[in-house]
Amino acid sequence: MTIAVTDNLKLAVLGAIPASCDHILSPEALEFLAYLELKFREKRYSILVKRQRIQERLDKGELDKILEEIPKTDGDWTIAGVPADLEDRRVEITGPVDRKMVINALNSGSKVFMADFEDASSPTWLNMIEGQANLYDAIRNKIDFTAENGKTYALKESHAVLKVRPRGWHLEEKQLQINGEPLSASLVDFGLFFFHNAEELIKRGSGPYFYLAKLENHLEARLWNEVFIAAQDYLGIPHKTIKSTVLIETIFGALEMDQILFELKDHIVALNAGRWDYIFSVIKKFRNHENFVLPDRSQITMGVPFMKAYATRLVEICHKRGAHAIGGMSAFIPAKDESINQIAREKVTLDKEREAGLGYDGTWVAHPFLVDIAKDVFTRAFDSGYCNQKNKPLMESGLENKDLLDVRIPESTITEEGVRTNINVGILYLESWLNGVGAAALYNLMEDAATAEISRAQLWQWIRHRAKMDNGQRVTPELYQELKHHEVEKIQALLDEPRGSSENLKKAVMLMDKLVLGKTFIDFLTLPAYQLLD
Repeated sequence: MTIAVTDNLKLAVLGAIPASCDHILSPEALEFLAYLELKFREKRYSILVKRQRIQERLDKGELDKILEEIPKTDGDWTIAGVPADLEDRRVEITGPVDRKMVINALNSGSKVFMADFEDASSPTWLNMIEGQANLYDAIRNKIDFTAENGKTYALKESHAVLKVRPRGWHLEEKQLQINGEPLSASLVDFGLFFFHNAEELIKRGSGPYFYLAKLENHLEARLWNEVFIAAQDYLGIPHKTIKSTVLIETIFGALEMDQILFELKDHIVALNAGRWDYIFSVIKKFRNHENFVLPDRSQITMGVPFMKAYATRLVEICHKRGAHAIGGMSAFIPAKDESINQIAREKVTLDKEREAGLGYDGTWVAHPFLVDIAKDVFTRAFDSGYCNQKNKPLMESGLENKDLLDVRIPESTITEEGVRTNINVGILYLESWLNGVGAAALYNLMEDAATAEISRAQLWQWIRHRAKMDNGQRVTPELYQELKHHEVEKIQALLDEPRGSSENLKKAVMLMDKLVLGKTFIDFLTLPAYQLLD
């Protein structure tokens, strides 16, 4: 399918269009995507180049100079208002956009469902386009699903508020091209959802709400704000109707939290502590500096100094500007063994009590199993008659940017078990992703792209710096290959046939080698992995 944008420009849809998605890719919707792409293409390229230039300066040791260039945001400004249906966000659930997951998440009892086109979804063409159709149906209360076993799923009358997470600025949608150039995946996900659903959501008493992922500075927030203004103008929708929440999941995004709020102040309601991508970002940005080598992933808890500083400062800045502070995701999923479930309940309760104690207004879970646990903790933390903690006195922690950058963790270690876990989980996740599943249930946890990024980034970092394990041995390419051989055997025994001997497992192992052993660090695993998707 091709439409003419101008006399010289044509937008082509290369992927097959299922009959159920015809309305999503209407000529009018494609014209809107072309409008956004052509208006913002150069600015998107420029922010990606800026990321590269910052990395080059970091590698040269220019961190202090980079910090000095962050603009000031003095004054008593606050964000514009918060819509009534976003005031209570004590528990939010996240997940992919397939039909059954959308129904279950909206019915979960959570206040908000973040439909995730990025880390929890493998971006096959069908996943992306059918995901849009699923959300279109959900908004109009005409979504249902029948599983192969005959079990049926339908939307309850009362359900969670919908928010949508478009893919990050670095990703492209290769199945949509203008004169052979792929469109920005961010603008495709945002544009299709906004074009079809903004007016319908407003009519139903809600609005077009978004989560914005992987922002690294205020200029990237400014670009989103310009996109929002242009999109509202295009459809004749008043300014400030779109409301967003920004995931603070990069170290430089954390250093510019206040600046990001300022740029989006008319179109933002909250910041979220995206803890897993945040850890990945710290490793990635400072990969060439030995003093930033981190221990086993299991030891990087929210209680270690640099993570506690990040979590504390996020609340402080949000409440100063009138925004909600939303906590990080608990990834536990129910197991068949009830004793494991009890341990999960206790750990999640402690984690949510810690967040509520810091002043957060709500939090994330990955499975309906955890919704009531998180909701109860935050309900107990709120003052009587309030649905968040913004009424409480402003926090003055005294924390500064240097506290976020001091990654020392006393008595932490790198262990052989930690190396093995990273290899095992990383390969298993990549195999799942290549099979079109972006939220993978592995060892009683819901793994997404963020946790896989930590796994492969740590292995690259440890090999790069020949990190010493607690048994005295160094992490080397040879050790990685030896342990990988054993872990692949375990994976083959774990997976049912034909997955255990499938081409996608072989591709996952090859991709892991490329990500871990390459001389140059690859910024996102999804970039080379996307080339392997149909």
